[in-house]
Amino acid sequence: MSSTNKDRKTVEGFGDEWRRFDQSQLCVEELREIFQKYFEIFPWHTLPENAEGFDLGCGSGRWGRFVAQKVGTLHCIDASDEALSVAKINLRDRPNCLFHLASVSEMPLDDNSMDFGYSLGVLHHIPDTFSGIKDCASKLKVGAPFLMYLYYAFDNRPSWYRNLWRVSNILRLAVSRSPRLLRYWITQLFALFIYLPLSRSALLFEKLGIDVTVFPLSAYRHSSFYTMRTDALDRFGTRLEKRFTAEQIQDMMEKAGLENIVFSEKLFWCALGYKSNA
Repeated sequence: MSSTNKDRKTVEGFGDEWRRFDQSQLCVEELREIFQKYFEIFPWHTLPENAEGFDLGCGSGRWGRFVAQKVGTLHCIDASDEALSVAKINLRDRPNCLFHLASVSEMPLDDNSMDFGYSLGVLHHIPDTFSGIKDCASKLKVGAPFLMYLYYAFDNRPSWYRNLWRVSNILRLAVSRSPRLLRYWITQLFALFIYLPLSRSALLFEKLGIDVTVFPLSAYRHSSFYTMRTDALDRFGTRLEKRFTAEQIQDMMEKAGLENIVFSEKLFWCALGYKSNA
């Protein structure tokens, strides 16, 4: 494992993703709705006035634009120079955002100094996820909240669903290793011919009163095609991906020094924990 706890090819892939999909074409209302789902369990009311915290793996800065409105200082950290450049543009009207080019193990923040932190959809894309969680927790003050989202291992899904994912993962392994331009166009075709028809079919069935919870890609039934295109590249264009059960996530968080852990009921698995004084 690299001492910087990052996979170079994966970082380059995300830089390419955020350069192509800087979220400027995404409706603000849709972006806000996604943000609210992630942060539904975040305890905003417990933060001190002018709270200082970090966004680990800030990407395009899409979450930072909302968080920065609520806090004193937000440290936007990403291992990709391309991604950080996009974030700087998107957050240019947020003077309380500071930008750092660094991996999770290189965060230029003092230990025990942050009032909050979050890392959404990032720590499952690094070589050592547990070490990444520990590094994040180490930057927090005692009692400070940390919100994170990791890909779930379909531990709450039927076996046929897990088998379907295994097939899709074979495609990901092949597509993610293709040249940038080819990778981009393949994933855009996936968005057009797989994401769009399946998600819109789920929407139709939902309107007919059918429960579509386990329908493949039903989570995108209310999403724009732009979001589908972004996530298709994210899902199939990323070289390094890990998945975890809720039990594994809770265990890692507790061993990293976080306590009072709760999970979102809307996003699997989005979890919140607080820095313990142990």
